[in-house]
Amino acid sequence: MGMPVEGKVQKLLASGDLRSAATAAIQGFGPKVLGYLRSILRDDNDAADAFSHFAEDLWRGIGGYRGEASFKTWAYKLAWCAAMHVRSDTYRRLGRRLESGEASKLAQDVRTRSVVRDEVQRRGLDKLRATLSPEEQTLLFLRLDQQLEWNDVAEVLSGNGEPIEASTVRKRYERLKSDLAKLVKEQGLAD
Repeated sequence: MGMPVEGKVQKLLASGDLRSAATAAIQGFGPKVLGYLRSILRDDNDAADAFSHFAEDLWRGIGGYRGEASFKTWAYKLAWCAAMHVRSDTYRRLGRRLESGEASKLAQDVRTRSVVRDEVQRRGLDKLRATLSPEEQTLLFLRLDQQLEWNDVAEVLSGNGEPIEASTVRKRYERLKSDLAKLVKEQGLAD
């Protein structure tokens, strides 16, 4: 098995090979990022647009990565911002982004290689996720699926706005867990 994505990207960044680092990041983190975008945007076309936006932002912005958080955290912050950009009214008025360049080609490659999960399971999860806000979905995804630390989750959810404290995120998570347990019981999803 090869080097983990984070280590590979960090090694390429340290060597100054930004192009290879961006390629490794998009290919390595891309399938999970795309799945995340699909789950919070609930629309494959919007997720594809957000993923292209994410890939282009990562490609262009990789030189600005300062290492204040893991690269994975930085990448999910870009994905969160891309998702919010796609959802914004301004983006809708401007229309779809034109796909161009290597980042878009990589994004397309990752999208076409990603296998869609079992439809029955996806529909059940989508039904439950539909009751959650994008912020709640992001909180669960980053903490449970990606196992990010509270500080990293707070960093991603801060986006470009006011910083959110890790303790605040932890409290939101605890409330969300309680709310989800009730929903699972109400919808008969528990054994």
